[in-house]
Amino acid sequence: MANQIPYVDYLVLGDDPHLVANECTGCGARFFDRRNACGGCSGTEFKKADVATQGTVKTFTIVSFAPPGVDVPFVSAIVDCDGTSVRTNIVNVEASPEHVKLGMPVKLTTFVAATDEKGTEAVSFGFEPAA
Repeated sequence: MANQIPYVDYLVLGDDPHLVANECTGCGARFFDRRNACGGCSGTEFKKADVATQGTVKTFTIVSFAPPGVDVPFVSAIVDCDGTSVRTNIVNVEASPEHVKLGMPVKLTTFVAATDEKGTEAVSFGFEPAA
């Protein structure tokens, strides 16, 4: 197996890939980026919290125009994972309104986004339709 690293620091790889958010200990708001203070209550203490690997599509758009080198069309979405909003792409589905719907159940998946000259794979995530 090739050496793999997560594309973003809040993606945990391994046998059970999942996302980990920073959760405010004051109000429970969750953030994926590093924070000095909570945007909800201004609290300054956070703990790590695993994010559900299944969710529902809350909103989406089909992206048809992108910079050179970015394949289009693709589906950009916000997925609700048991109360945690995840900005993501919907993958492994045709990018059309006939195949992606509001409220559609989805599940986390990972894929190799890039490989460097030493063979190290950068693994990213998306959500795909749940079976």
